[in-house]
Amino acid sequence: MANICQYGSFTHAVVRSIPETFGKAELGDGHENGDISVDLAKAQRQFGCLTGALRQKVGLQLIEIPPDPELPESWRIDDVVVIQGDTALITRPYKHQRRSEVEAVRRVMSELNLTVVEMGAADGDSGGATLEGSDVLFTGREFFVGLSSHTNRRGAEVLADTFKDFAVSTVPVCGGARLKNICSMGGPDTIIINNSDGAKKTLRMMEQLTDHHYEVLTVPEESAANCVYIRGPSSRDFLLHRPAEECPDSVPAFQKLQDYTLLPTACSEASKLGASLSSLCLLINRKHTYF
Repeated sequence: MANICQYGSFTHAVVRSIPETFGKAELGDGHENGDISVDLAKAQRQFGCLTGALRQKVGLQLIEIPPDPELPESWRIDDVVVIQGDTALITRPYKHQRRSEVEAVRRVMSELNLTVVEMGAADGDSGGATLEGSDVLFTGREFFVGLSSHTNRRGAEVLADTFKDFAVSTVPVCGGARLKNICSMGGPDTIIINNSDGAKKTLRMMEQLTDHHYEVLTVPEESAANCVYIRGPSSRDFLLHRPAEECPDSVPAFQKLQDYTLLPTACSEASKLGASLSSLCLLINRKHTYF
């Protein structure tokens, strides 16, 4: 039986700093994101605000991996590992040039005394598998894995083999590049989802595949659907969400969450590159308070 602590309870956050090469990553066809204009200084300021919120407002212990200019997408740390309980599954990103990002993250996972599981060599048991954490939604009860251009069914099977105590369901990502671009957890048993037709289609499939009932909080703006819920060390409920400057129409929806501490957190520059708030941090519980 799985060791299940209260959903959203975390003690540590792991992040990786924004490199000077931010926005210079290659696309899958070998071309750079040349037509996407990003503001490096602004991205670094937004990253600093995120880490400040995690450390100073939520009260998490922050571990910051230094930037690596040779790895321009390494700040998207959520993609390279899936963590549940004491186990960290090192993933295999879709882009070959991103796969060396896992090395620094693997070291931190080991230093935190997590059990590190590798997806394996390309020609091994998990050959052909691709999996990125931004396609993995853990609800506290089960996993949903989005089948996208970055994550395939074999990758989902490796995740299921790793976390055998939890149900794992696959759903196509309809209306976003990654599953957590269109939905995220807003607390125990609450899914936040955007109002697009594709997101609604994905949600209907998730509801058909689960035995659990989830409350649904719908936000009108697509980029507002990705939030970061944390039940901090002080047992307060925190929600990091996009600010009114970026998603003005969605703020009233977040205010419906009673007794939450809302932390507006800007993410405009990372969002230009298809990322979201959860892309920028790994959340870990190293103090096990079980039910």
